[in-house]
Amino acid sequence: MQLVAHKNPDIVLLDLGLPDMDGLEVLTKLREWTQVPVIVLSARGQERDKVAALDGGADDYLTKPFSVGELMARVRVALRHTVKASEDEPFFESDGLQIDFASRTVTLNNDEVRLTQIEYKLLALLAHHSGKVVTQNQILREVWGAAYEDSSHTLRVHMGNLRQKLETGENPKRRIRTETGVGYRFI
Repeated sequence: MQLVAHKNPDIVLLDLGLPDMDGLEVLTKLREWTQVPVIVLSARGQERDKVAALDGGADDYLTKPFSVGELMARVRVALRHTVKASEDEPFFESDGLQIDFASRTVTLNNDEVRLTQIEYKLLALLAHHSGKVVTQNQILREVWGAAYEDSSHTLRVHMGNLRQKLETGENPKRRIRTETGVGYRFI
């Protein structure tokens, strides 16, 4: 749980037979705050175990023993589905700002904007919720992970850096509005 919260992985390989907590319990807790793809790897091969894991939020289930080739194929499928989900809106444009989600590029008035990974995640999240308030907790959870929900100072610093890169020029356009005590809104 802590690794997922701190590292924000692209995929989770989860064994059901863990020493300190049942894997199904871990899966349930993960699904409370993240949609990261989860592939269950387990020696439990009965149908009821598979159904419980898949109904509990697992994306796939692989029974031990298995080949590395099959595992890698299932990882590729899970990651491919993640990419397709984010490509529902492959492009965003607003007032000279363009975000190409497929290539992860940002341009402002036809000039490329160099963003850090965190700045890009912030911008993408706000753009996907354009016009709506995104709470500080939601941003911290989705960009950094659940372990950082009390890191509002970190969020303010990164948001300030992002604003500096997007709100430039002679007549800078305010693109990100602070909703005091709540979060941020992409205008």
